Amino acid sequence: MNTFLKRILLLLFIVALGLFLYSFFVENIFEKRLSPKDTVEFKLNDLKLKVFYNRPYKKNREVFGALVPFNQVWRTGANEATTFETNENLTIKGMPLPAGKYTLWTVPRDTTWTVIFNSKQYSWGVNSEMKPMWDPNYDVVDIEVPVKKLNSTVEQFTIAFDNSTDSLSLTMAWDDVKIAVPLKE
Repeated sequence: MNTFLKRILLLLFIVALGLFLYSFFVENIFEKRLSPKDTVEFKLNDLKLKVFYNRPYKKNREVFGALVPFNQVWRTGANEATTFETNENLTIKGMPLPAGKYTLWTVPRDTTWTVIFNSKQYSWGVNSEMKPMWDPNYDVVDIEVPVKKLNSTVEQFTIAFDNSTDSLSLTMAWDDVKIAVPLKE
């Protein structure tokens, strides 16, 4: 085997070993995530909506007012910032939301939540001090929605689209709480 081919094979081996070590020790791709990633999509005629988020579990913890403090901006999930995409302009409680990609932030309270659509894209939901990376200067829509108390417990944080009554809404549920954000084309 000639020297050039040996060097190429050695270089490829070193690169492959480096990628394996990085993925094992840094990204830890072989371990199950505590808050798995999920994507929810909704399509109706020409309208296409998509939410990417991470789904933490309750795990016998007190969620709202404790794990997720009241009256503070929450990244609405775990890990990476939650994103909401629409290919068409929407109206949310009378406020226009232009077509595009947004990060989704919430301020949970006992009886209402503030839901914020922010135009800035953040790679992660919190900084090194565990403070939300949210910048209010990029808020596009900021609305209040009522909290509905549930009779059963939702173990894993869940975002979904509900069009069951011909009234499209973006829902979020966790623990014994559910909110619905009305969406109109």
